[in-house]
Amino acid sequence: MIFKVLYQPAEDESPRRETTRSLYLEAENEVEARSLVSKNTKYNIEFIEELTGKHLEYEQKSPDFKLTEFNK
Repeated sequence: MIFKVLYQPAEDESPRRETTRSLYLEAENEVEARSLVSKNTKYNIEFIEELTGKHLEYEQKSPDFKLTEFNK
C-alpha cells in the first residue's frame, strides 16, 4: 500500500500549514508507515493517509510524487 505522510521537519515544531511537508512511502499498513518514518527521521508526523484508487492516481500525476525508501 502507498501512504502519504504529512509532517513538520522537526519534532519540536508545532503543526502549521505553511511548513507542512509530505512524503510518500510503501508499507503494509499505517502502523508500519509510522514506524518507518519515526525510526529514520526526526519528523513530527501530523497525519498518515492511505492512497488508493483515483486518489492515488491523482497524487501520482504530481511532479512531487516520489516514493521514499527507508531501511526496515
